[in-house]
Amino acid sequence: MPEFLFQSDIKSLRLRNRGKVRDIYDIDDKHLLIVTTDRLSAFDVVLPDPIPGKGEILTKMSNFWFARVRTTIPNQLTDLSLDKIIKDPAERKQVEGRSIIVKKLKPLPIEAVVRGYLVGSGWKEYQASGTVCGIKLPSGLKEADRLPEPLFTPSTKAEAGHHDENISFDQAAELLGKDMAEKVKNASMTIYKECAAYALTRGIIIADTKFEFGLDDNGTLTLIDEVLTPDSSRFWPAESYKPGANPPSYDKQYVRDYLETLGWNKKPPAPKLPPEVINKTAEKYREALTKLTG
Repeated sequence: MPEFLFQSDIKSLRLRNRGKVRDIYDIDDKHLLIVTTDRLSAFDVVLPDPIPGKGEILTKMSNFWFARVRTTIPNQLTDLSLDKIIKDPAERKQVEGRSIIVKKLKPLPIEAVVRGYLVGSGWKEYQASGTVCGIKLPSGLKEADRLPEPLFTPSTKAEAGHHDENISFDQAAELLGKDMAEKVKNASMTIYKECAAYALTRGIIIADTKFEFGLDDNGTLTLIDEVLTPDSSRFWPAESYKPGANPPSYDKQYVRDYLETLGWNKKPPAPKLPPEVINKTAEKYREALTKLTG
């Protein structure tokens, strides 16, 4: 099994925050180092077992998408190199290939979710009320059906161990201001449509995803965090896609499905994963990266 990094330990920089998956360090007044570990969270709980190589895969995939949409929207990346920031070779080796140096921005307090297909919590709500996040949909849709148009369904951001909550566009506008909420919606829909169309040419359906945005000192909307990875999105193989059931996926839905069989209450501490689930998940992440980026 390849080496893994469950938690980074960079003594030469000040640790700012440990998220569910990322460790964030202060570099100076204007820059942060973001390290993507091999931690995996499901149902907003960090699991005790890392997925070897996952952090590097997510970093490569995000960087691929950042490059692809950089003419559509500015992003957080800088051109500073790691060896200028971390002088100690041992510290640098720990985070090489799984870290990015980004601009310090003011993060917006919502997650920008775009749904292109009827699945997950959206499918459950549709069965009960014919809506997804309160948005009325045509009757007679099946599970995993492609939606007539992608939906923008924002949510709050939750700390580790708590659940994000869906909010309406009007609630997002109260948090961000009407103009900024419109900008976030338009950017999210544009990025999703453009990248989902590309992914389809590589044999992957992006069923849904979430984006995060921040503002620079001039108030410019900027794409931050991760973009269209198996952690933030639902990826399905196009060749076996058939509406009527939840398709097999390239993302952590595989782990969620396994956890659903355990009767776990979805609160910490999370159960351990068997080796076959860890290996299969790592394999799915690698396959998604290879398919999308060649």
